[in-house]
Amino acid sequence: MTLSLLILSSLACLIGIAIVTWLHNQHHMDVVVPPLPALQSGPRISVIVPARNEGRNIRRCVECLLAQTYPDFELIVLDDRSTDATPGILRGFASLDQRLTVLHGAELPPGWAGKPHALFQAARAATGEWLCFVDADTFAGSSALASVYGRAQATGADLFTIMTGQEVLTFWERVILPVVFTALSVGFSPRRVNDPRRKDAIANGQFILIRRSVYAAVGGHAALKNSIVEDRDLAVLVKEAGYRLVFADGRQVARTRMYTSLPEMWEGWTKNIFLGLSGSVDLLLLGALGAFLSLVAALALPLWLLAGLVWWGAAPASAAWLIAAEAALLWGWLVFWRLRVLRDMEIPAWYALTIPLGAGLFASMLFASAWKVLSGQGVTWKGRRYTGK
Repeated sequence: MTLSLLILSSLACLIGIAIVTWLHNQHHMDVVVPPLPALQSGPRISVIVPARNEGRNIRRCVECLLAQTYPDFELIVLDDRSTDATPGILRGFASLDQRLTVLHGAELPPGWAGKPHALFQAARAATGEWLCFVDADTFAGSSALASVYGRAQATGADLFTIMTGQEVLTFWERVILPVVFTALSVGFSPRRVNDPRRKDAIANGQFILIRRSVYAAVGGHAALKNSIVEDRDLAVLVKEAGYRLVFADGRQVARTRMYTSLPEMWEGWTKNIFLGLSGSVDLLLLGALGAFLSLVAALALPLWLLAGLVWWGAAPASAAWLIAAEAALLWGWLVFWRLRVLRDMEIPAWYALTIPLGAGLFASMLFASAWKVLSGQGVTWKGRRYTGK
């Protein structure tokens, strides 16, 4: 019995180390967007911001976009029937800068999801050769537009999207988001996304730059009108049509403040996670594996270490000591990699100790998201309910 437990513990330790190493080596972003000096000329870019109840973010977002150094752009903000302070804030901007156009969204038609409909309406009013979709909770550095356009040209991209820097300021953000972004890097490896020979496709709706001609060729947002994850689905359309998709590291030129509380994160990520994995058996299986590994990290790893320590305390033996040491080794290896993630996200190092809590919450969000969709209950976002049908 003792030998069997020792063998099982040793195998689990070796497999665990291999899995942890693999999980944390999928995020490599070979295309980086550094801040570039202002361009002297360039085609017109239409920057489009959909805003529904974004009173907390819209002022900062618009101010950042109007401060761009790019020589020729227009800013179109579509107020998607907001019921908070958003309309009033936008009215205050409308007369200050002729580059800004504020549109008021029409009532949501049957068969449409809210964000695709907002982007569809704004895109119809755009005059640029390129369209740049920016979320209202994203704050662009003054060189962002010029820098992203410059890298898009250099890489020959038809759709160029960036991972923005994430502003994570509260306890729950710092516990959960490192786990979420590690999982996303596994499901959508930037290297696979940027490989035109592979079908992997993803875009970050926080900042997407796309050629107007390509947007029209794939049908624009009308082609994905009922999508809850319209950024991913637009990337899929573009790549399947044979156009060049590039996913880059844009953390030096733009930052995003996503969800600021646990209820907001629960609503937002239960919407995104399962629907983002839907439509692909491979990704669904990967999501199931992610849920399992999260539960292992949240429950089995602490219990494994505790069991070894209790056994060693009750009956000191080399086998008990070795089992406890192997559990501690695996946990230490996980903390080592987690510290690297936290450093990149500018999160204090001590949050590495919250791995079991973050993993458990992430697993719960995966299961809750799957249940909402498979049961027909649907998901709620921005006051609207979607069933995914």
